[in-house]
Amino acid sequence: MKRYSTSQIKNIALLGHGGSGKTTLADALLYYGKATERIGKTGDGTTVMDCEAEEKKRGCSLSASFYPLEIGDKKINIIDAPGLFDASAGAYEALYAADSAVLVLSGKSGYTVGAQQNFERAREMGKPAAFFIGKLDSTHAHFYRVISRLTGLYGAIICPVVVPFIEHEKVVCYVDFVKDTAYTYNGITATECAMPSNDEIEQMRSIMLEAVASTDEALMEKYFEGETFTTEEKLRALKNGVKSGDICPVFCGIQQTGDAVPLFADIIYEIMPSANESEISVIAAGQEKKVAPDENATAAAVVFKTVADPFVGKLSFFKVVNGVLSGDTKLKNMRTGEEFRLGKVMIARAGKQEDIDAVSAGDIGVAAKISGASTGDTIAEKDGIIVKPPVFPASEYSMAVFPQNKGDEEKIANSLARLCEEDPTISVEYNNETREQVLSGLGEQHIDIIVSKLKQKFGLGIVLKKPSVAYRETIRKSVKVQGRYKKQSGGHGQFGDVWIEFEPTDSEELVFEEKVFGGAVPKNFFPAVEKGLRDSVKTGVLAGYPMVGIKATLVDGSYHPVDSSEMSFKTAASLAFKDGVPKASPVLLEPIGTLKVITNDESLGDVIGEINKRRGRVIGMAPTENKMQEIVAETPISEMHDFSTAMRSITQGRAKFTLTFERYEQLPEMLAKDVIAAKA
Repeated sequence: MKRYSTSQIKNIALLGHGGSGKTTLADALLYYGKATERIGKTGDGTTVMDCEAEEKKRGCSLSASFYPLEIGDKKINIIDAPGLFDASAGAYEALYAADSAVLVLSGKSGYTVGAQQNFERAREMGKPAAFFIGKLDSTHAHFYRVISRLTGLYGAIICPVVVPFIEHEKVVCYVDFVKDTAYTYNGITATECAMPSNDEIEQMRSIMLEAVASTDEALMEKYFEGETFTTEEKLRALKNGVKSGDICPVFCGIQQTGDAVPLFADIIYEIMPSANESEISVIAAGQEKKVAPDENATAAAVVFKTVADPFVGKLSFFKVVNGVLSGDTKLKNMRTGEEFRLGKVMIARAGKQEDIDAVSAGDIGVAAKISGASTGDTIAEKDGIIVKPPVFPASEYSMAVFPQNKGDEEKIANSLARLCEEDPTISVEYNNETREQVLSGLGEQHIDIIVSKLKQKFGLGIVLKKPSVAYRETIRKSVKVQGRYKKQSGGHGQFGDVWIEFEPTDSEELVFEEKVFGGAVPKNFFPAVEKGLRDSVKTGVLAGYPMVGIKATLVDGSYHPVDSSEMSFKTAASLAFKDGVPKASPVLLEPIGTLKVITNDESLGDVIGEINKRRGRVIGMAPTENKMQEIVAETPISEMHDFSTAMRSITQGRAKFTLTFERYEQLPEMLAKDVIAAKA
């Protein structure tokens, strides 16, 4: 493929809810552009964009996929994003790399949560957006209901451009308002698809013309005078309105048959912004600003996606911000300071890579084995700018990982680290306290995908278990006990004798004091007594959890001038601990977290009910933007393991939440008995 200049490049992301037809639309676009010979089916694993083995097996996209389509003298990088909530890292990557977005909706399912979240994210990022209402051949598809929903939510920015109608014998035709022409494709008959009536079509045409007129005073005057707009005037007005965000055009069609996809492709090709008309956030001289890609500037790019390929190695997907990158370009990783040459530069064709001489500003390239490069890194010829990296959602669901086969621990750790490079929404931490490796992701399905990838890519099997909870132990009353250690075995013996008072305190760490009078215990043995106690609090008397909230005061004791030693007093202190703490009303403490949930009004009651069911306490509520509510609560962390799954079910994915550790509180007695029994 030849190198294209910045003004010739368009990067368009296809986004939406899972199952809405994004990948099939991408295939239809490639078929129309003569890049492929057929339109594949996701269920059969025959689409071009779903190229990973796991995607073919599951029949859905799991990561962002890229394919360059050459049309005339321009290049469109089609970016197919996954719609699953648990694979949303790919949607974030796709939108970050794109100059504009197309929200793909099902005529049957309508404007679902995933599409709405992606559209609002695109608006926040300043990315122009359009809608494609597809699957119009589905039973119960309802075009007019979907577009009415969009208009009700977003008002005048919704601009119908291509709409369906039923001609004689229920044949579905499509009206292109730009050229004022109707088209029939493969003669697909409407099932129970609700099409607009003639009156409704005219209403839509008026909406489109008003939107066009609103972009320019001359056009507005022409509109009021009843004059007809030319095709060129409409396209120019749509292009300006899309770029400013004042217009979100709406298209329609049937992806699997390609109906109306040529109309969509031709108009999108004209009105969506090119790479030189988009802006990228950078930090220069300590200030954040937006810049348009410039191929005449010093070369700079940002790594926005990493793929861990077991055969090729690490692949880094980058978007060029400035200049032109070739294999000979000498670059510097602005995070690590490491200098390198790209070597071979490639472009991605879904699951394959193709060598290319150079990649211009605004375009997307791929390089293998960039040393030390991670997602979010800026690579540039010289110091100057740092490209603002993509932001990804935080992981919400965790499981403890154990190897199926002994001896695989290190291999599993290394392979998970490679998958973390590939997917920034995965995290892996080793909990020193519970001695468990904890894998975190966006949900149950995400974790299941990770397990499958470990098996498929690296041949490793793992077992998942609910992560252990880091409980604590403490005491509730004061006691005074003696710890006496005496041992005689010929020669010098061992002798240490202490009286220690144990009492509750607010400190996380052991508080040690001494109030010994008259030299009953020499001062040089005080550190040994403290060391014995600090070693002892590491293991509690109920279930072996670390002890907190204890103050220990050395008040008395005795010693032997020959047999006493640091070891003997350390042992005496531990004996006092073992005798005294069980008498001081020991209890188990559980970690409590502060939970903040942002949910829609309709789900408010159910979310509060779910929090209460998990022994949580709601401590506040407040309205937020977009008719949402924020709930603040305190909840036991042990009860929150699958909270993300419950929120997904209750709110259909609308809710967002954070959970941060706050403090420890006493675990209810009945629950404490179960924890102690499990540790026995």
